[in-house]
Amino acid sequence: MLLAPSILAADLADLAGALALCEAGGADMVHVDVMDGHFVPNLTFGIPVLAALRRRTHLPLDVHLMVNQPERLLDEYLAAGAARVAVHLEAVTHLDRLLSHLRKRGVKAGVALNPSTPVEALVDVLPALDFVLLMSVNPGFAGQAFLPRALDKTRRLKALLTESGAAVEIEMDGGIDRDNIARVVAAGVDTCVVGSGIFAAPDPVARMSELRERARQENP
Repeated sequence: MLLAPSILAADLADLAGALALCEAGGADMVHVDVMDGHFVPNLTFGIPVLAALRRRTHLPLDVHLMVNQPERLLDEYLAAGAARVAVHLEAVTHLDRLLSHLRKRGVKAGVALNPSTPVEALVDVLPALDFVLLMSVNPGFAGQAFLPRALDKTRRLKALLTESGAAVEIEMDGGIDRDNIARVVAAGVDTCVVGSGIFAAPDPVARMSELRERARQENP
């Protein structure tokens, strides 16, 4: 299991401190939620912030674009330092073209799915994907409760990937915490995005270790 702390849940007045916590806790990457106020209600991190984050950490930046027409600014986000980019299926018209562009630029190409979007919608782009980001909350707000039906959705996606033979990683974002991470990983998730479950803890570094330990439980 790879762990990707979401800095949207951190102290936004101390993002450098949040990055230091991620490094001290052994995070595998840093998840950056980009919201445009249109695809989702809120506004969050823009290109200058992403570039500043890149300068302050050696960890890969896992960028989740919750924006309409992400192709408009895609190259600028890549230039700012994104190592992985997930665009929403619901927000892109020419998805295959966009995924091809990401791979040509040398970053990992991902597609994010809202809770109501079936995994079967991805069948024709699986060869162009490096990862799928399953939303286990409705996107746009930090701190929401986990939607249990996301576990069955993960199992369906896992079966689809096995049938196709595609080497595609499954990532999940939304409401993952110490109480459900074992079930999430057991369902087939490879990368867990955790926000409040880390940064709201009294000791975020210790919480990251606890999450890894709980993810290894055999009987969640």
